[in-house]
Amino acid sequence: MAPSGRSLARVMTSAVPRSGEPVVVELGPGTGAFTTSIQERLGGRGRHVAVELNERLARGLVLSHPGVDVAQADARALASVLAERGLSTADVVVSGLPWATFSARDQSDILSAVVAVLPPHGAFTTFAYVHARWSAPARRIAGALHAHFEEVVVGRTVWDNLPPALVYHCRRPVR
Repeated sequence: MAPSGRSLARVMTSAVPRSGEPVVVELGPGTGAFTTSIQERLGGRGRHVAVELNERLARGLVLSHPGVDVAQADARALASVLAERGLSTADVVVSGLPWATFSARDQSDILSAVVAVLPPHGAFTTFAYVHARWSAPARRIAGALHAHFEEVVVGRTVWDNLPPALVYHCRRPVR
């Protein structure tokens, strides 16, 4: 798989407000495909916390995006990561995590961690590859999203991403 493209990044980060001082969390930023788009949308405002488990990728992100607060941590520890920064909630969570590689329990645990830090008006976005949409792991994450959010909207297919992808826009976290 190639890193996510700019078109997918634009759709994934569309929930990041262009005004105010939002707190934006990025889960699994990897090489920074969505990081750049988040930074562009923030335009120097708010806070951008990127949570990356892989030490090498986290170090690379620190070097390539000095304005981003990078935490080398597990996404399940999201509340602790925010608390260490004096934060209790995030307005938007953007996830580049590879959901198909996680067990049902891990998916649920990570989504529970996300829901725990989102206020009622908060937004969560994640994506799936179109070719795998009907696979068992993809159906499992779609079900988990519906269990954790009252509103789950599947966005348009981003055909110019390699491979083509679709974005899940989730709102109204279930407590």
